[in-house]
Amino acid sequence: MVLLENDSFLTELTRLFQKCRNSGSVVITLKKYDGRTKPIPKKGQADSFEPADNKCLIRASDGKKKISTVVNTKEVIKFQMAYSNLLRAHMDGLKKKDKKSKSKKTKATQ
Repeated sequence: MVLLENDSFLTELTRLFQKCRNSGSVVITLKKYDGRTKPIPKKGQADSFEPADNKCLIRASDGKKKISTVVNTKEVIKFQMAYSNLLRAHMDGLKKKDKKSKSKKTKATQ
């Protein structure tokens, strides 16, 4: 997995969306990130690790290529605006819902 800066992550995510436009899918996950690189021990020492600020880890994968970035609290609004514009631009291939199923249900209940 490649850890990228925020701007380069968005450009690579654009490339992933363009690559998977006709067939395939892109999986995106978000989670809280506290800066740890090692897991918390179950028993024994109580490690008093206090993160300096909250961060968000964002990962994207198309099954072959994996990319990730860490967004700080100061950069969240800027990143969110760019990320939402990117999603709006590349979610045009979604199928619309059938309205026939709704009319069938109303006829069945009458």
